[in-house]
Amino acid sequence: MAASTVFIVGAGPVGLASALLLADAGIPVHVLERSPEQPRDMRASTFHPPTLDMLTRLGVTEELVGAGLVAAHTQQWDRQEGLIADFDLSLLAGETRHPFRLQCEQWKLTDMLAQRLSGHPLATISLGTEVTDVDQDEDGVTLRGRCGGETVSHRGSYVVGADGAWSTVRQSAGIAFEGYTYPERFLFISTDFEYAERFTGISYVNYFSDPDEWCVLLRVPSMWRVLFPVATDIDDKALLADDSIESHLQRLATRPAPYRTIHRTIYRVHQRVAARFRHGRILLAGDAAHINNPLGGMGMNGGLHDAFNLSDKLIEVLRGGDPALLDRYERQRRSIAIEYINAGTAQNKKHLEERDPAARRQHLDQLRRTAADPGLARTYLRQSSMLDALRQAAEIH
Repeated sequence: MAASTVFIVGAGPVGLASALLLADAGIPVHVLERSPEQPRDMRASTFHPPTLDMLTRLGVTEELVGAGLVAAHTQQWDRQEGLIADFDLSLLAGETRHPFRLQCEQWKLTDMLAQRLSGHPLATISLGTEVTDVDQDEDGVTLRGRCGGETVSHRGSYVVGADGAWSTVRQSAGIAFEGYTYPERFLFISTDFEYAERFTGISYVNYFSDPDEWCVLLRVPSMWRVLFPVATDIDDKALLADDSIESHLQRLATRPAPYRTIHRTIYRVHQRVAARFRHGRILLAGDAAHINNPLGGMGMNGGLHDAFNLSDKLIEVLRGGDPALLDRYERQRRSIAIEYINAGTAQNKKHLEERDPAARRQHLDQLRRTAADPGLARTYLRQSSMLDALRQAAEIH
């Protein structure tokens, strides 16, 4: 492998988008993925407007939109009061080429990116390869790992750690992952029940506040995905049992027949940001750099924004530019991870679970006023769709 090769650890959307951006710019890339098959993670399913704008560079936006559902509206509900606010994303027309959210499973994007990389003369993807250690010197990086029971070693110019929350790349570099873990867990359930039959006028993206059991209800092409917080004193097996799943779904929408579920899982949820996004020739992006709760759909989108920001700077550096550009990547994206993504998603959770009656009433009333005023609604949508985050990052030098 050429010494100028950039190694990317992790074949999720962030890793593959980074790889394709670099390869299209004439830079050899080698993606190393621990799983023996292309990952098909069910977690993320929302693409924000600026993310769709970015993905046009990779030639996948049109295909992705065709594989998903266009969500022209997002809604805020209350489990006691019903629909509180409806936000029309067409208010963002003129600020984005895609004034809507796209509801589409993230594995569809990774499949599209992997297909493009598989025929690329400057790209290699090695599945079933576990990276165990990374180190560096002035001239490059060395990756060691295992593949098919054998020890492997690779040498390249830089490594991008896009290998998730438990990133080996981050740990090898000794970079702290600062933040906290929520005491409650999040239960995701997928069902083919049509919630539009129960909630009149429901959109594809819905947040239900409740002091006892808030929830999120999202539509993807073949199913609805429901998210609930779950207690800390019940083990996973009991929470995933049929009677527990049925109880959660019946509390949201009572029906005489039992629910048919397609997928169910429990996640521990964290709010963490790496102490550094760059350590010499070792770079972090996506969940390896920052993780957050899913309330607002900012995790995968923020990771893809990392990928475009980092790749553009790395391309310039590898063409002879100042390596200090990579420090600007850290300043821009780490600031956004802390001040925008993690702060925003934590605030979203606080609003959904608010127990104080006065604070709860104040927030619901504010949502109503905001949705009713086009100017306030546009400001709200710029923030929630991450347009403001990108503008804020661009101002950091």
